[in-house]
Amino acid sequence: MKKDPTLKVKPINAIPLKTAQKWAKRWSKREGNYNRHHHVNAFLIPKVDLLEVLAEGVDAVRAYIGVDDKGIEKLMIVGTKLNPETGIYVDMIGVGATDATNGADDIYDFSQPCPSTCDPNSPMFQ
Repeated sequence: MKKDPTLKVKPINAIPLKTAQKWAKRWSKREGNYNRHHHVNAFLIPKVDLLEVLAEGVDAVRAYIGVDDKGIEKLMIVGTKLNPETGIYVDMIGVGATDATNGADDIYDFSQPCPSTCDPNSPMFQ
């Protein structure tokens, strides 16, 4: 995986692939459909987290939804690269490619669900 040299950011919110898979499975298994989590309106995404995924030299990003071990909804972001032959944006998940001490696999756990991180004065808040 080639990192963008213009963005020098050390990943701090990356999580292991196995954790991301568990959270995503929990979302689909526990809920079965998107509308069951009707109390989650949005996710707050800190700037540093966006910089981390952009530092991978991505063409786009993909968001996966999951539920962590505490039952909190999670938004997990992975960088993608366009495969010009297929037209598919391929997930850039470097299993075990990042710092072995933190066990991260280029999957970023940005999420702080709304509620409770909502802006009550936003015209989008319902």
